[in-house]
Amino acid sequence: MVDITRRTYAKIAIAASLTLGLATAPAAAENIVIGVPAAQSGPVGVADHQDWTNGVQMAIEEINADGGVLGRQLEAKIIDLDMLSPEGNVAGFQSLIEGGSHALASAFTIIPPPAMDAAAPSGIPYVHGNTSSLNVDLYQGDKEKYRNIFQLDVPEIYYGTGFVRFLQDMVSSGQWTPKNNKVHIVQGQISYTQLISQATQDQIAKTNGAWEVGAVTDIQFPVQDWAPVIRALQDTDAAAIMIDHWVAAELAAFAQQYAFDPVPGSIVYLQYGPSQPEFLDLAQGAGEGMVWGTVYGVYADEMGAAFRERYRAKFPGTMGMVYTGGGYDAVHILAKAWEEVGDPDNFDAVGDAIRNTEYRGVNGFYRFDPETNSGISYPNMTDTLEEGQAHLFFQVQNNEHRIIAPAALAEVPFAAPPWW
Repeated sequence: MVDITRRTYAKIAIAASLTLGLATAPAAAENIVIGVPAAQSGPVGVADHQDWTNGVQMAIEEINADGGVLGRQLEAKIIDLDMLSPEGNVAGFQSLIEGGSHALASAFTIIPPPAMDAAAPSGIPYVHGNTSSLNVDLYQGDKEKYRNIFQLDVPEIYYGTGFVRFLQDMVSSGQWTPKNNKVHIVQGQISYTQLISQATQDQIAKTNGAWEVGAVTDIQFPVQDWAPVIRALQDTDAAAIMIDHWVAAELAAFAQQYAFDPVPGSIVYLQYGPSQPEFLDLAQGAGEGMVWGTVYGVYADEMGAAFRERYRAKFPGTMGMVYTGGGYDAVHILAKAWEEVGDPDNFDAVGDAIRNTEYRGVNGFYRFDPETNSGISYPNMTDTLEEGQAHLFFQVQNNEHRIIAPAALAEVPFAAPPWW
């Protein structure tokens, strides 16, 4: 009865969208529609969402050129998402559901609950890369309500635990001899960065003195001037500096100011933000030697390298290293589920197929933890490379992002930064 109700809901929604002129009859009747809520304007998220949209479109073109899914073509319905208000999230998601989407594929939403609550009643499969503990908490609070909502990657806390592991691996591998055992954390004030900071501090406490928190410095978005932060970094003189902030343009500004007054001998880790294309463009060489990480990024193995080559040919310029592959993999995961079920309108059956999927994409191996409806992280949650998505660490070398860890996926070894 549940399946019939949801299929009926979807057909009513499609009929309503036709009445409103939101979709043409051939598209609604013939194409399989992927709704893509993507920020195209606003102060944050635009670059990541464009990366995601590019990856989605690239996968759709390749799949359609190979005959589509179930003899039908795939189509992306893209709307400009207002991520910074609950009302904007709800309106965006509802418009895609009512417009006849067979699934939703989103890079991320800044405030997840409104988007999840908008999607849940329809039962529509919704895949995303939110990297959020809040998504997991919501799912665990009502697994039936949110059963068809899947976080492709893992919660943000693994950025913290994984960073400490990275430092220890750098020492044990002989690539780095730290000048002391201090870590200086510069933390933003949103939930995402606060959770990463706390996870880092908790993991440091478990090292039995091998590492210690040298200092914690707070920053507010937008950062007007990095000079006071850099003075604090110099006062602490920690071996490892963690800039726990994700906005690429602001991290580029940090890199430019830091280049004039660096902390000698310190590793500088910029949490995630350099993955966005504008970091290298705006830093203009000042990011050289800096390290950054992602729990969900494009590999440089044979599959990843081939994807990178195709992507750059289609979208010239600096390539984002996270959501490009994420959007691409999301479409392939949906296509695999639709092929298995044979009916894209059977939302619950498609959700079950996604829940049980095992898929190796350009961003690693996808399998969903039944307790969280989210991904598995290597080496944070599994010791086997092909059982999760690798927590990748990149270093800017010759103004390019190169993977330096984990060892199994490293392109190049760590190189001494210019300020050393």
